[in-house]
Amino acid sequence: MNKTFKLSILASLLLILSGCGSKLALDREHFTVTPQVLEAVGGKVDATIDGVFPEKMFPAKGVVTITPVLKYEGGETEGTPMSFQGEKAVGNNKVIPTATGGNFSMKSSYDYKPEMKRSELFVRINVVVGSKASDLPEIKLADGVVSTENLVNAQKAKPSPSVDKFQRIISEVTEAQILFLIQQSNVRSSELRNEEIKALVSAISTAAQTENKEIAGIKVSSYASPDGTVKLNESLASNREKNTVNYLNRELKKAKAEGGIEAEFTAEDWDGFKKLLEASNVQDKALILRVLSMYSDPEQREAEIKKLSSAYKVLADDILPQLRRSRMALTIDVIGKSDEEIKALFSSNPSELSLEEMLYAATLYNTPAEKEKVYLKATQLYSNDSRAFNNVGMIKFEAGDVATAKTWFEKAYTIEKSKEASLNLALCAIAEGADNATIEAYLNQAAGAENYEEALGMLYIKKGDYANAVKAFGNLKSNNAALAQILAKDYSKAKTTLAGVKAPDAETYYLQALVGARTNNRAEVLDGLKKSIAEDSAMAKKAANDVEFAKYLVDGEIATLLN
Repeated sequence: MNKTFKLSILASLLLILSGCGSKLALDREHFTVTPQVLEAVGGKVDATIDGVFPEKMFPAKGVVTITPVLKYEGGETEGTPMSFQGEKAVGNNKVIPTATGGNFSMKSSYDYKPEMKRSELFVRINVVVGSKASDLPEIKLADGVVSTENLVNAQKAKPSPSVDKFQRIISEVTEAQILFLIQQSNVRSSELRNEEIKALVSAISTAAQTENKEIAGIKVSSYASPDGTVKLNESLASNREKNTVNYLNRELKKAKAEGGIEAEFTAEDWDGFKKLLEASNVQDKALILRVLSMYSDPEQREAEIKKLSSAYKVLADDILPQLRRSRMALTIDVIGKSDEEIKALFSSNPSELSLEEMLYAATLYNTPAEKEKVYLKATQLYSNDSRAFNNVGMIKFEAGDVATAKTWFEKAYTIEKSKEASLNLALCAIAEGADNATIEAYLNQAAGAENYEEALGMLYIKKGDYANAVKAFGNLKSNNAALAQILAKDYSKAKTTLAGVKAPDAETYYLQALVGARTNNRAEVLDGLKKSIAEDSAMAKKAANDVEFAKYLVDGEIATLLN
């Protein structure tokens, strides 16, 4: 083979290699990733990749495609690729001049899945020149994924109970009034025959004869109309009060009943006068009301009103007689069953208990099993009320049986879309990993329910809105509240919250260790992990696979603990 031919073959090979992109030699130093350790935020793992094509490397007729790839045990997920082209290539991609090279920036986003907890971000680089294609070696850019937000635990949240409306004592009020003639204070027999008075007297008698009823008191308010002198009206109102009290005392004695009487009188009932006047069709009503507002002295008021002669006659006939009265309000307490009676009836004949008594009965027992037994009976006897169904679900939820709890909450929700059932279904949705829209739909119907704030805080965590999550939790001392503070990087507040958790568990101590890791406090990391693993040995593997603790895996004592 002659020398000229050999040189020709060599030139051809170099041309082919150059055309396939062999000149493009990218490595790790040509890329910058933000964040350096990937993190799940709002269920998404986002990364910004900034890179540079060095000068005299990019093939003038070539197309280069860069594809971010997140690799994890058992699989991988590709991000959105981005293509670039040389100045002599055909296409609509970003042009990179061969002589000067160029910079680029691309964003990649992945839906988080638990397998990504230990993962690595790579880029794949494909080069096409003409009909020739080649792949450059994959380049690792970052580790991941910090998935701390996924420590949110709906099962540690408190569901919302449906409460009973049981009242041991129910007050019944019976009202009546006695009207008096002008400038008189004697109680007329004709007044005592009206239906209101008869009902009041009957109520006194019934209370005296009924075991679970007692008279809590009688209030008497006596009045004089605002015509005549103040001195006269004071005497009239006072005497009307005394005579009314005397009448009531006679009726109490007759019924052999006991009850205190509270009495008061008002000499001139201008407030009552104004109220009746406003509701009337009296001529010159507006003018009379203006007089009331202009003059505070009662005698001057009366004098000015009397000047309106035509209107005053109507007032004297229709309004003023209604103000010469004594009003009586009898309050009787109806005393309900005692706790012992309610429990006894539940054991012997639960159907004799009202719905409110049945729901209240559950609160008289201590164990979840005993409470559940009462609520189950209530669902049978009062199947149209959602509260017992909801409370059975609450017991199941607190026992960790989310699937069964959800079934009961759904039954309650079907009967009534109550705020309590709505909130509890939101908790189930969070526990089952439902989408945010489903959770939010339930929470939109749950405002005002007990423990609403904690559920809302967890939704904000799932959305990646950590600042609002912290606000929603407020001063609640719980693992989930502390998690929100950690995610919002308020580590001091998180430590205070964790210290205030009433019944700390393995998750509480794990979060304490996590605060230590984020604040470079080895002692806190070691102490928290020791306590967490002592509560639950599975936490060792959890920590070993958590990127938050990656830098401590080379620490002999901590590494031994996690192994």
